[in-house]
Amino acid sequence: MVTEIFLLGFQHLNNFKILVFSVILLIHILTIFENVLVIVLVTISQELQSPMFLFLQQLSLSDLLQSVVIVPIMLRTVINEGYKIPLIGCIAQLYLFAVTEALQCLLLTVMSYDRYLAICNPLHYSSIMNLPFCVKLIVMSWLLALSFIPVTVITAATQEFCNQNTINHFFCDYFPLLELSCSDTSLARILTITVSIALLLIPLVVITGSYICIAHEILKITSNIGRQKAFSTCSSHLAVVSIFYGTLIGVYVVPTKKQSQTISKLLSLLYTVVTPFINPMIYSLRSKDMKNALKDIIQ
Repeated sequence: MVTEIFLLGFQHLNNFKILVFSVILLIHILTIFENVLVIVLVTISQELQSPMFLFLQQLSLSDLLQSVVIVPIMLRTVINEGYKIPLIGCIAQLYLFAVTEALQCLLLTVMSYDRYLAICNPLHYSSIMNLPFCVKLIVMSWLLALSFIPVTVITAATQEFCNQNTINHFFCDYFPLLELSCSDTSLARILTITVSIALLLIPLVVITGSYICIAHEILKITSNIGRQKAFSTCSSHLAVVSIFYGTLIGVYVVPTKKQSQTISKLLSLLYTVVTPFINPMIYSLRSKDMKNALKDIIQ
């Protein structure tokens, strides 16, 4: 029986190994710094105690957890041209990664609802999106992510793994791990599809519906300045949603057998390394309120 999983990572880097390692390490350090900065600023600044920044704080926490869970092992696969991880460690990484992904899906949905209220129902925004309701949405997002994900991870953990122990990936992803199983994986795949519909497709439908309503409301604005201001509040969220969901669909919805493993790994890099790095820059750190809060702390 298999007790260790060998992650192949990125093979045949040759002379580019040190360069790839250095770039990923630099992005990882910057990702940690940016997300910790956002979490600290929102925590200590009274000016940032609004629903939007509280949601951004949770998104930064999710990005930070994901980067810490995925990137250190990825760096080991790069520098050592592969890395052995205990099977229990592989399952633990899969669980933590899946929780952060599910949490991001739910948080992006909540943030789209927040933008919908702010633009389509501004007069009632403060009364609906108050602090207690905001906290409830955050707690509900965490509880849903923490309660749905064990269903799929437990089915993966209870599979029998024998003979093969090599995954052509840089982390313990769900479907590559199931490929190693020598028992029937049909139940595990059905459960995964069910959970994916609940945590991936339903939030995507809600986000799409919210932005259709927002776009319809923005087109009603007669002045160009007002239209641009309204659009600018949503464009960053829409950009991150497009990158995040585009790569997830590319990896998990497209049949894996029709897709080369290299493309799958490159797409996975987008949502495991690039997205946690660019989220704070797109969402938080370019905000005037965030810049002012940082200046107040420095002074």
